[in-house]
Amino acid sequence: MNRPHLPEPSLLKTVLEPLLDDFQYWFERSRTLLENETISFLDEREQADLLDRVIHAQNAVNSATILMKATGCKAGIDMSVLMPWHRLLVECWQVSMRFRAEQSTSLER
Repeated sequence: MNRPHLPEPSLLKTVLEPLLDDFQYWFERSRTLLENETISFLDEREQADLLDRVIHAQNAVNSATILMKATGCKAGIDMSVLMPWHRLLVECWQVSMRFRAEQSTSLER
């Protein structure tokens, strides 16, 4: 049965696969930062919560990647799933930028 409202597998592979790779890359960088550094402007609970959310998102991205590959790029991801990952990455980027800025300032003293 032809389903005209579904994107072509080649489009999903071209667009979705690199997007999922990017999510994995940035979540891994965020995880490394949160596991290996003490973020002075986050209390322990906040840092642990952010780390838990990153790990959960990594697992979800892994599952989506596996599903996409197992179906031959015939399974996409709804925007309602992607947007929370994007918001989490923006939060992680903000933490990382502030952390790096504070480290840079403390080194200049």
